[in-house]
Amino acid sequence: MLSRVADNLYWFSRYVRRAENTARLVGVGSQLQLDLPRSVDFAWRPLIDTVGVGDVFAELFPEAGRNVGDAEVMRFLLLDRRNPSSLGSSIDAAREILRGIRDSLPQDVWEAVNDLHIYIDGDGERSIGRRYRIDFLNRITDGCLKVSALLSSNVSRDIGFQFLRLGTALEQADMTTRIVDAGASGLVTPRNEEDRETFRNMQWMAVLRSLAAYQMFRRQMRQRVTGELALRFLLQNAEFPRSVQFCLTRAQRVLPSMPTRPEVERRMNRVMGLVRNADPVALVQGNPTTLMDEIQMHLGGLHEAIAEGYFNG
Repeated sequence: MLSRVADNLYWFSRYVRRAENTARLVGVGSQLQLDLPRSVDFAWRPLIDTVGVGDVFAELFPEAGRNVGDAEVMRFLLLDRRNPSSLGSSIDAAREILRGIRDSLPQDVWEAVNDLHIYIDGDGERSIGRRYRIDFLNRITDGCLKVSALLSSNVSRDIGFQFLRLGTALEQADMTTRIVDAGASGLVTPRNEEDRETFRNMQWMAVLRSLAAYQMFRRQMRQRVTGELALRFLLQNAEFPRSVQFCLTRAQRVLPSMPTRPEVERRMNRVMGLVRNADPVALVQGNPTTLMDEIQMHLGGLHEAIAEGYFNG
């Protein structure tokens, strides 16, 4: 397979999964906003910083400050093409890649991605408000899952499919840490200190729900939601498909079907060790965002090794 085609397949799967999880990330805040009483202060700005585009937002909107409203954040995260990580930008990028590799993937995949593109352009602006936002996010999530299902069901298990799997696994691992990061970033500020623990657990419940993990959490953990248990489940659970460890294990299992690249294997082992050795109890008592940032940096290093080993030769 040409390295250009492998690169495109890898990035196509990453952009589709990024779009899905951007919708899920916004869903964390939207669901919390609906559940919380009006007396509780809710901050939207941490969602932007969680995605890693705080500098872009500050440059585009220098007067916004920290107390930016939900409409501005929604537009920036969902529709603004000046934001390279926005939902619209991700679908546009996936669609553009697909134009060049349409012979490598089923026609149904093109139609599904094109439907998402048309829907975002047609209904995105009215979905910024609270009334239609949840329906819009659910429609995007379902559309991205449809693309993933078409890839899983209708693509031959050749080397190209392995690059699709690799991109999907790494992007999901990265976005899971970012959604966890959002839940630990102080979205909610209670007026009374005695309410802090209650609202913190509500945040973790919203994180689990946004990752479609709440029912599986209850089924496996059989306890009420706490920060420690939610972190343990989303970071280290070996059976839930969106946990970081599950995604990294899936990516690691792809590597034997590809040409050997020692640097990729070394980077993979390093980030897996970081996740496996994490202590959820200490994380909850300290600052979970520090570990999430570290995992994201290691995933970035793993991506660079993959690009150098397979795409830049």
